[in-house]
Amino acid sequence: MRRPPQPNPSSPPPPPPFDAPAARRLRTALGMTPERVAYDLRASYGLPYVSPALVIAWERGITSPDHSELTALAGVLWCSTGDLIGRPRTLREHRLSRGLPAEEVARAVGLELLVYLSMEEHDEWRGTDRQSSALADLLELSLPDFIAVTGREPKLAELLRNAVTSRWQAYVRPVAKIVPLGRRLLEDTLHKLHRQYQGQMVATLGWGGGGSEAGETGEDFLDRVIDHFWTTVQNNTG
Repeated sequence: MRRPPQPNPSSPPPPPPFDAPAARRLRTALGMTPERVAYDLRASYGLPYVSPALVIAWERGITSPDHSELTALAGVLWCSTGDLIGRPRTLREHRLSRGLPAEEVARAVGLELLVYLSMEEHDEWRGTDRQSSALADLLELSLPDFIAVTGREPKLAELLRNAVTSRWQAYVRPVAKIVPLGRRLLEDTLHKLHRQYQGQMVATLGWGGGGSEAGETGEDFLDRVIDHFWTTVQNNTG
């Protein structure tokens, strides 16, 4: 009988969840370019392989810095490592944040260990409704966390970006298919997000005449549209 894979004790611990938008905001607030950040990481922290392209990949969430890179990046950006750590987003990050072994989670939700590990590895939850409910209870997932863990967040972010940049009314029903919230609450939330984004863009265009500052501000809002969405939902239900 084939034994399930065992963790390698010599393997480095997985990196903490990285807050990519925060890294970008901190860099731009300091007036630094990706080239400057990469240079400082090479010159001051002995990371000769860091290029501007790698810094941009970190900021776009394409890849994440490991523990040593995260510490060095915090030094370059004059912040603490905590400022660059986001909330857990993936299934594996939530499990590790609870200190649970994969075997316990697999058993609790009724999955074979290898099947569960495959879901973690590919960041693709394929459990049934009953298994999803058991997972949410075990990991104490909030609704935003549950949406992220079950792989629905990228689609939700795409819909929200379209909603704030065009006619928000057209996206109430598609968003409702992903987020189980009342229609009136979703309408109010999307309307407020649309007004906030459009108002911000008008203000920044007034400052810079449509220059790079306005573009960066709009891009920052779109990068964080998921966070804005859940904050607005909470404010509307508070």
